[in-house]
Amino acid sequence: MKKFLLILSLLLSVQASIACTSAIISGKITKNGRPLIWKHRDTGAEQNFIARVEPKDGKHGFVALYNGGDSLLESAWMGMNDAGFAIMNTASYNLMPDTAKFVDQEGVVMRHALEKCRTLNDFEVLLSTLPKPLGVQANFGVLDAEGHGAYYETDDYNFKKFALDDVAEGFIIRTNYSVSGKEDGGYGYIRENNARYWIEPHATAQDIIPELFTEGISRSFYHSLIGRDFMKSGDRWAVDQDFVPRKSSSASIVIEGMLPGETPEDMTMWSVVGYPPVSHVKAVTINDVPSELQPTLPGYLSPYCQETIERKNEVFSIKRGSGSHYLDMFKIKEYEPKQLGLSAENYKIRRAEQNRKRLK
Repeated sequence: MKKFLLILSLLLSVQASIACTSAIISGKITKNGRPLIWKHRDTGAEQNFIARVEPKDGKHGFVALYNGGDSLLESAWMGMNDAGFAIMNTASYNLMPDTAKFVDQEGVVMRHALEKCRTLNDFEVLLSTLPKPLGVQANFGVLDAEGHGAYYETDDYNFKKFALDDVAEGFIIRTNYSVSGKEDGGYGYIRENNARYWIEPHATAQDIIPELFTEGISRSFYHSLIGRDFMKSGDRWAVDQDFVPRKSSSASIVIEGMLPGETPEDMTMWSVVGYPPVSHVKAVTINDVPSELQPTLPGYLSPYCQETIERKNEVFSIKRGSGSHYLDMFKIKEYEPKQLGLSAENYKIRRAEQNRKRLK
């Protein structure tokens, strides 16, 4: 039994670190016509912050999500620039044998993209011309100012494009496997179906809004394989396995693109930093990052992210044995009303700003 629990613990730890869930949404199926790009981030870096990089030497200015402690802003894990270009990624584990020695360069590639790219074609040129091996195994999700989106399933030497314009249903989901990779390899099949369960009816109704992701999927404990929603089950404890939000979840971000005639200043990076089920959304624009999301000294950490981590520690309160794999649903329900209310107010404030600008 001890051996079994050790193996289970190792498997859960490995899968927890590779559990990002993401989607690109066409403006054709959103309520206001704006395209969306979303990433629910899982990582071993519990601390995240958001910062702006100013334009310099012909490079674009941009805002992006970084790991806590990244004082040089070397690796961007999702962001948007002043040309209306946005990018994110999920790790992929079935593109090639996982034996490369030069790895984990996805954040570096995305920083280069935010500095240099305006269009999908620009990103394709970047992938083709960067020195090889790239040091990546990833699904890069990209959105440009014209509303065109695509995933690029990318390894050290090659990439394959999956364009949003070619998908009749108007959305693409990626977790931690690549469609072009080894069949049945990688991870995230159940999480993909969890997300699809939420997205499909709203895609049909063409009424998708950012809240579907930040207030819905990233807080949802619906398990598609079991067919059970643990937020509604009445159980206090659930095993932290194959939900979209996990103990390793550190952010949920939706970048909302532009409408015709708008500028990148009209884009919004709806940012839930920290453990999403006990956090709330804050609006980030290309020129404005809320101070509590920015890094402070010592440590180059976000004060707000630390606050949500303290709440997360209450959710994962069992420290002995394998207890860290169990989450307290009652504690999440205790925090949920306030966090949803704060998110709703922040959505209201930002949308009022956008409406006033359109009326001028």
